[in-house]
Amino acid sequence: MTRTTRPAHIAMVSIPAHGHVNPSLAVIAELVARGHRVSYVNDASFAATVEKAGAKAVPYTSVLPLADDPGGWPDDPVAIQDVFLDDALAMTPAVQGLFAEDRPDLVLYDIGGFAGRAVAEAHGVPAVQLSPTFVAWEGFEAEMAGMYEALRNGPGGPEHYRRFGEWLAGTGAVVRDVEAFKGVPDRSVVLVPRALQPHADRVDPQRYTFVGPCAGDRSHQGSWERPAGAERVLLVSLGSAFTRQPAFYRECVRAFAGLPGWHVVLQIGRHTDPAELGEVPAGVEVHPWVPQASVLAQADAFVTHAGMGGASEGLQAGLPMIAVPQAADQFANADRLVELGVARRLDTGEATAAALRAALLELVGDPEVARRLDVLRAEALAEGGTARAADLIEAQLV
Repeated sequence: MTRTTRPAHIAMVSIPAHGHVNPSLAVIAELVARGHRVSYVNDASFAATVEKAGAKAVPYTSVLPLADDPGGWPDDPVAIQDVFLDDALAMTPAVQGLFAEDRPDLVLYDIGGFAGRAVAEAHGVPAVQLSPTFVAWEGFEAEMAGMYEALRNGPGGPEHYRRFGEWLAGTGAVVRDVEAFKGVPDRSVVLVPRALQPHADRVDPQRYTFVGPCAGDRSHQGSWERPAGAERVLLVSLGSAFTRQPAFYRECVRAFAGLPGWHVVLQIGRHTDPAELGEVPAGVEVHPWVPQASVLAQADAFVTHAGMGGASEGLQAGLPMIAVPQAADQFANADRLVELGVARRLDTGEATAAALRAALLELVGDPEVARRLDVLRAEALAEGGTARAADLIEAQLV
């Protein structure tokens, strides 16, 4: 790794959620390896994680519901936006304090790290969004007009826009239009494969660059070894947030245990008691957490909630997937994987043992699925990943 520009102080601003932090950790480590200093603003619960990537943790006290407690999130869309605004208010003093004490040359910010962009604009410092999910395309606002209308004029909407606008003005942000500030970055590095982007042909290439999943050294997460005699390996994981699904896990055990030659790695999260699964036969190992990258590198298929991180890593590993979406963008991601010809979607209520088993056998037995996976894997790797992301970021240091 060679430094291609002057050493700089770079700030990264994100929120305490694995799906927002993990995609960019390899990029942070790469920037540090190139000689840059990185200060990382996030909740103190992520301090050890970001410090392992070589960054200096700058803590704030987040007001977001815990990432592993999805029940803490409101259902109302305006209320969800209020939660993110409240977190931006809580985050702002930490970002402003960083500028006062050790002014960065560049700010990187997650899609939820609003304070990073606002304070950077106020100080005339360039800011680059690191997006862990798909981005807006030309015509997006018109196609989502109903959603925007509900946010603007539904219960609580006008008050949310008023509060957000006052916060922007108070920070000194240059962009004061709330929707433009949230949804239209000046520059964005998109950490997912272009293949997962809806209407990719209508995405502005001057504003957004897709680099695909950014891999790095994950040895600190541990490793997993394929058991001797396991002809094929299946990973089942619903990620880190929506894991309280004991009935689904029981269906997975029924579906895949005993399939000739298959070994099953079942991640159940820390809120499900393994005893709720009943007797687990040989050939199925159950864990609250597994080093996903290590397992995927040795797997032959993947049952996933279709979070953007998991969907991206599944494509990069060239694995057929059964998508069982739980929330947020996972439903759109699941549909996109199906459109790409490499997955089957089963909503939770449809994910019976029989349906899961049939989907797996159809996927691994279809040569066209294997062909599509080879093409998509090659495309994802060609997007450049970690090194290209770091190159694009360094290009802003002028």
